[in-house]
Amino acid sequence: MSLRPPISPQLARSRAELPRNEGLVYEPKMDGFRAICFVSGENIEIQSRAGKPLRRYFPEVTLPVGDYVADGELLIRGDDGRDDFELLGNRIHPAESRIAMLAEQTPARFVAFDLLADEGESLVGRPFRERRQRLETYGPRGLELSEVTTDPERAEVWLSEREGVIAKESGAEYRPGERSGMFKIKRKRSMDCVVMGYRPGKAEGTIGSLILGVYHSGRLRPVGHASGFSAADKRRLRQELAALETGERGSGDPSRWSGGRDLEWVELRPELVVEVTYDHASNGRIRHGAKVVRFRDDRDPASCGIDQLDTGS
Repeated sequence: MSLRPPISPQLARSRAELPRNEGLVYEPKMDGFRAICFVSGENIEIQSRAGKPLRRYFPEVTLPVGDYVADGELLIRGDDGRDDFELLGNRIHPAESRIAMLAEQTPARFVAFDLLADEGESLVGRPFRERRQRLETYGPRGLELSEVTTDPERAEVWLSEREGVIAKESGAEYRPGERSGMFKIKRKRSMDCVVMGYRPGKAEGTIGSLILGVYHSGRLRPVGHASGFSAADKRRLRQELAALETGERGSGDPSRWSGGRDLEWVELRPELVVEVTYDHASNGRIRHGAKVVRFRDDRDPASCGIDQLDTGS
């Protein structure tokens, strides 16, 4: 094999709008684990974005026999037929018995979008259009491939319906670890939430994030958090929110992604409504931090329901 793990994957630069330059190839953005697969005969090695081995966590993944290295994503479909990121996270577990059970119940698959080596030849110095042509020869052999288009109008449809779009320069080489030749444009959603609490900031007298809630079956429950405030706003909000404090504390759900972070937050009376944008939601929660657009004094907090949450793709 011409390439051996670990290889740092090529990364994308963020763009707010879909670029429409000539020579771009578009793909729908997937919501999985980035992975590079090294195939030698029937042997398969799977490497994470961070260079860690993943094969033991996904023993059910099969790929066509050959001698090649493919870049792509590991995905698992949920009960609703959509790809579910949380199911992937459940796989990172020390017990092989649990991994085996989940591999049978919720099997993962690998979807390839680039070919880094083929039949002992490294392709990283070749333009993307050539790498993609070589990759497509593996489609008839059973390798699942990402969708592609050169039509920006088709890409705009993906941007409105999927997680976002990846745009690639057709003449670009594969540059491991660099944000070069690729752009990511995330789909943005918005909703109105009740500010049900805040987490204190690292600096005394500041907030770190707002706890967002929505009503479901008549009860207010946390749906995510919003952060990214300026230093001045962190202090201002701490002072303004003090009058709404109830004296109670809430706690976020423990997660493997939050590590040992303190998830306790200060509870507030549910009187403030804030409009936020977010790029992904699953299992009834905003998965990444939301961004505040504005506070709304024209909306009744009780009208902020979970029906606003867009988990579709």
